[in-house]
Amino acid sequence: MRSFASALAVATLALASTAVTGAGSAPAETGAGNDWAAVGGAFDESGYSRLTQVNAANASRLGVAWSLDLPDEVTLEATPLEVEGTIYFTGSYAKVYAVAAATGKLLWTYDPEVWKHHPEKMFFSFGANRGMAFERGADGVARVFAAALDGRLFALDARTGKELWVTESVPKGALNISTGAPRVMGGKVIIGNGGADFGARGFVTAFDTASGKQLWRFYTTPASPEQNAGDPAMEQAAKSWGPEFWKNTGGGGTVWNGMTYDAATNRIYIGVGNAGPYDPDKRDPGGKGDNLYTTSIVALDADTGRYLWHYQENPRDSWDYKSTPNMVLGTLPIDGKPRRVLMHAPTNGFFYVLDPDTGKLLNTPGMTTLVEWAKGIDQKTGRPIENPNIRYETGLTKMWPGTVGGHNWQPMSFNPQTGLVYIPVQQIGARFSRTDGSENAFNVMGLHLEPITEREGDGRGYLVAWDPAAQKKVWEVRHANLWNGGTLTTAGGLVFQGTAEGAFKAWDARSGKPLWSFDAQLGIVGAPISYSVGGKQYVSILVGYGGTTAAYGKFMDVGWKYGRQMRRLLTFVLDGKATLPPGEPATFEIAALDDPDLKLDEADVVAGRDLSVRCAACHGVGLQSTGTPGPDLRESGIALDLAGFTELLKSGTLIERGMPRFDMLSDTEIRQIHAYIRAKAREALGKRARDATAPMPKL
Repeated sequence: MRSFASALAVATLALASTAVTGAGSAPAETGAGNDWAAVGGAFDESGYSRLTQVNAANASRLGVAWSLDLPDEVTLEATPLEVEGTIYFTGSYAKVYAVAAATGKLLWTYDPEVWKHHPEKMFFSFGANRGMAFERGADGVARVFAAALDGRLFALDARTGKELWVTESVPKGALNISTGAPRVMGGKVIIGNGGADFGARGFVTAFDTASGKQLWRFYTTPASPEQNAGDPAMEQAAKSWGPEFWKNTGGGGTVWNGMTYDAATNRIYIGVGNAGPYDPDKRDPGGKGDNLYTTSIVALDADTGRYLWHYQENPRDSWDYKSTPNMVLGTLPIDGKPRRVLMHAPTNGFFYVLDPDTGKLLNTPGMTTLVEWAKGIDQKTGRPIENPNIRYETGLTKMWPGTVGGHNWQPMSFNPQTGLVYIPVQQIGARFSRTDGSENAFNVMGLHLEPITEREGDGRGYLVAWDPAAQKKVWEVRHANLWNGGTLTTAGGLVFQGTAEGAFKAWDARSGKPLWSFDAQLGIVGAPISYSVGGKQYVSILVGYGGTTAAYGKFMDVGWKYGRQMRRLLTFVLDGKATLPPGEPATFEIAALDDPDLKLDEADVVAGRDLSVRCAACHGVGLQSTGTPGPDLRESGIALDLAGFTELLKSGTLIERGMPRFDMLSDTEIRQIHAYIRAKAREALGKRARDATAPMPKL
């Protein structure tokens, strides 16, 4: 789901400590050394740093080395890279920044200008981007790669930011969008995309890193029999779908986040997302199969894209579950012997340990959060043991975890010294029904879907230290809010994570004892990194709350306001002395505006609520704004005046800042949306009773 709207020491092959060179690299230790040159620090995606200068004994001495203000940014989901003294990261809409890692000096920026090239794609997402890739090619050129929201994959000279090539990774007219980080592997760069919620067909594509030439493509769902013919992977997948599903939908299964390259075997593991539409009877009428390869981990040959194996975590997905969270390669004691494994904590709440050669389960998956949709996973068959009516076949269903998942895209990390995985976990349920829905629900192509908090511990996020060999929780930290950042763990015995309320913290990796905390003045959703320059170990984190928060409204609202709190790149070092200027505190007060002379047409208000789903990914469901990635429309002066509001939507005045042009809306529809905004503003001011009988928005 895009918004709800959108590695015991390891003997695996990984990155050299200073640069990514691709397949054929010499064996290296687990995790990252002096540099953080890839997503997760190294090919294993362990999120582990071998640096020890900062450790459990001295973490309390961490202070700000430098900070870089990013006033034009909104949501910052990316995990930065650091190579040979330069930090690279992406902001909204894949804008790329290069920064001196020791000083914070901005070196160059590059803007792919989605608003200019493919403005129509701006409707499908809130502009978030989760990172980039680096490679020093066989020709000696250092390149960085990122993907714009519209699917354009681009390569830049890492030293200068000069554009080297751009290619379209998504076919013209397709519903797919790109928000994830590419991965590099032996002279190839691979990128996936999102859009399953809109019925897009998922695929990943590999390109030559030097030229941008397409090398291969693998689809995650089948198409027509004619298109599937001769492709064994698609012919196999087609047997799990109804005979003509492809006439109405691409089936979903987009690969918008997790991909892990196994340099030891030259395989790429891809995490496949939810099926789309969510309701299988709508998506695959007449079908009864598993709908491959949605909600699966799929292993491919990195040179050719040839299918090798798959493991499906949720057959015939019915709940917007997804296998897109990061996958970690490591070594664990299995049956008393060290064994290479692939570890995964998807949104369905279970923790999987797989054989990376076969995709088979190596132990029985445990539950990382409250799980009420299944009793467990059958280790023999690998299939979930589902509870009755969990597919809402006989009516309303409540289940845990909900669509936001037990673990979403925020990266988990693995420390080979402790043998533990550190997972950013959520606990929140969901209510599904084909017939019933409340004001806070979405009507998603006939399926009513609503987040719920009915169990003790619901609506909270947790840092869970998980023993993957024993499949049990060792310790946990309970956070104040639901939506928190990814994790970093180090050989210094530390775990770092940022929180929704703006605290950047360090804990003892073995015990969970809190060791250090810093007020970042804004919520954090990305993951930190660590690197060494000039003999000093640094820890860096992007600060910019957002992502799917607007779609979850009150469940992810922690009081941040659009434009009031500074987005930043923060970097810490032992005995750092830099300081931040005072920041704006969080507040739940709504400074709603009202025109007392405006008479509301109640029919317009009802119609406007239905139309407001177009605004929800950025401005909130029912206009329950979280302050990101768009402003609270109840507080907006532009949304107060109908003429100015109409001009903004029609002309796209703020399109360069991420506000799409809605020129497909009629004047009547704009008037109706305006009426709904004004009604919600009056509710906030206490001038109007809340109408709980209003129809749900429809997707």
